[in-house]
Amino acid sequence: MPTESLLSWSCPTACATTPGIPPRRALTAAVSALALTAALGLGATDALAQSAAPGATVTLDELVVEAAGGQPGAPATTTEAEARRRLEATPGGTAVVDHRRLEARSDVSIADSLNIVPGVIANSFLGGNDQPKIHIRGSGQQTNPTERGLLILQDGLPLNRADGSYIVGLIDPRMADFFEVYRGYTANRLGATVLGGAINFVSPTGSGSPGAEVSVEGGSYGYVRTQVQGGARKGDYDAFVQYSYGQRDGYRTWNGSDRTVFSANAGAKINENISTRLFVGYTDLGFEIPGPLSWNRMMADPTQAAPGVQAGGAEPGPNALRDKPRRDTEQARVGSRTTATFGEHVFDLALGYTYTDDTFRFPVGTGYRITEGGDFTTSARYAYRPDKTAALPLFETTAMYVVGSADRTYANNLRGSRTTTYGTNELEAQTLSVWSGFNVPVGAFTISPALSYMMATRDNTDTWGLATRPRITNAATGATGSVAATDTSFSRSYDAVNPSLAVLYHVAPNNVVFAAVSRTFEAPTFDDLLEATGGTPNASPTGFKTLDLKGQSSITAETGFRGAWDRFAWDVVTYYSWLENELIRTSNAAGGNASTENADRTRHFGVELGGSVRLTDQLLARVTYTFQDFRFSDDVLYGDNRIAGAPRHFFLGALRYTVDPRLWVEGEVQWVPDDVPVDNAGTLFSEAFAVVNARAQYKHDATWSGYVEVRNIFDTTYAASTLALGRASRADQAAFLPGDGRAVYGGIKARF
Repeated sequence: MPTESLLSWSCPTACATTPGIPPRRALTAAVSALALTAALGLGATDALAQSAAPGATVTLDELVVEAAGGQPGAPATTTEAEARRRLEATPGGTAVVDHRRLEARSDVSIADSLNIVPGVIANSFLGGNDQPKIHIRGSGQQTNPTERGLLILQDGLPLNRADGSYIVGLIDPRMADFFEVYRGYTANRLGATVLGGAINFVSPTGSGSPGAEVSVEGGSYGYVRTQVQGGARKGDYDAFVQYSYGQRDGYRTWNGSDRTVFSANAGAKINENISTRLFVGYTDLGFEIPGPLSWNRMMADPTQAAPGVQAGGAEPGPNALRDKPRRDTEQARVGSRTTATFGEHVFDLALGYTYTDDTFRFPVGTGYRITEGGDFTTSARYAYRPDKTAALPLFETTAMYVVGSADRTYANNLRGSRTTTYGTNELEAQTLSVWSGFNVPVGAFTISPALSYMMATRDNTDTWGLATRPRITNAATGATGSVAATDTSFSRSYDAVNPSLAVLYHVAPNNVVFAAVSRTFEAPTFDDLLEATGGTPNASPTGFKTLDLKGQSSITAETGFRGAWDRFAWDVVTYYSWLENELIRTSNAAGGNASTENADRTRHFGVELGGSVRLTDQLLARVTYTFQDFRFSDDVLYGDNRIAGAPRHFFLGALRYTVDPRLWVEGEVQWVPDDVPVDNAGTLFSEAFAVVNARAQYKHDATWSGYVEVRNIFDTTYAASTLALGRASRADQAAFLPGDGRAVYGGIKARF
């Protein structure tokens, strides 16, 4: 499938430091120094003529693929081409997006990088380096912001904590060589235990990206970002180091953010059969949270922060100006992957450790939630490949086990300052997933039956130990009080067996159709099971809910057709899912605490379409369109209403004109053509909008290039996303998160 014409479609958290585990900063400094030393010790050599990446996923056998025409003894790598070939042969919704798709884009967030993929809805939640609203096929769409529903991986190792929660803002997408998107059941082979799917960000390596690169960009709202990277290879060894720093003041009041990311990897080919790669990484993320506005207030001035409840109870919502909500997260990662190939047999072993220190300062209604702890991952895979030319192995099996512990502290927030602690907990989680599947060729057909098993435990020990819990009874005056303390300890366990059956038919070269039926299952996270409750926009919580939630499950039927012909390329998938016990997480009408419930039955229907056409030799059109209709089914409270937070239509179209080989210009429109329900009761809606962007890139030579971008050319005022509510009590509910206004950015890149 021609990549120049197809948009890359193919488609716990916290425990106290324990003896034997070095402090996070010491660990980060040590592994960073080792990686830098390894990289500087390698001399520059001739590069492999490809974009290579380390073992991107547990299930991809490209770990042992040697580059065509590469040097003898090159370290094992995964190429973008091999990843694309495998995912295009997978009967389900998949995509590969390479770094070239993000060229000439400045201030790139996770939302910017993912909304070009059909079936993925990724919208800015607060702007900047925050955690956006992101979901695939509706999984996790109601969390504020999203913290579950997807498996997020860096080089095949999960960034999710052991309980399944994640902080997607930790990823800088510009530091990935490419990333893979697995929608729905296709993520099971990676060890996913979620309904939405998985996203794997694959780092560059010294073999695939030798030399050094420096980029600097900046623009509106105080935005500045710089990135430095370098890689080298010598014989059987290579190394790659990256560093980026970005910050911005923000479009709104109390909307600043900054992010520092360091990552490195080093690979070695031990012998003709065995190769290994080591990974280290560190991210320091911080962002201010300006909060939601009422619709009228947003339209009058979208740059303001949430002012809180107005006179007479109008505009119920949090007071960001007073409470100064903010999130600060540090995460250190170390990992390794080793692959051995013996004839037709491939063995892959991955080990990883992630340490996360996360302080989330909510408004007074929740207060501080501080989580610190580590998670260990072990992943093992075996594949049988009697036909080395086949994109998929005849048989493969994967097991992933993640275990973690965390200390969590809850404290009161008085006008942006941490005051009294009102709860402490020890959290322990483990998740095991085992997947086995065949890909049996029968003429032009490939039949792919598979079976997965998952087991998860969520154990919470309440360590508070006092008879009462302090609270703030009036945030305006600072008045305090106390409430009786009850034990919040619980132990939950979940398990499920998930079969799938898929058939893929090769219509013609580069053209396939497929159909699949699958079951998926997802257990709740600690953020679902343990919730501060009783708070209001002007008073702190009165206690906790310890919800006995069931895991959510889905049976999905899907079919698709992807291919290319002449100047056209396309990828279209349609699916229908029958869900039981969907985790519906909604804020209350006052904008205070959230609550998670199991809906009885829900239904998700969607169409995911990506395509392109080369209109002339200079003119290329691309389109991404996602249709989704997610509804309750005879629900006691909501009948057959649409589930809040999901736009029915999401359209992204781009038209690129190549002036000459060095210069291109592009126009883009993002369009949500109908209103989106803010609450499940269907009483409050976010209005339709369209945003137009333009960008251009000029490559002076092999070393220097520059780019410029204008976002939201017509300075449209719109809600990029909203809170998800059960029922809005008033039409002036503060639930809307404004998107950025008109902005101009530019950047320069030099490669040596």
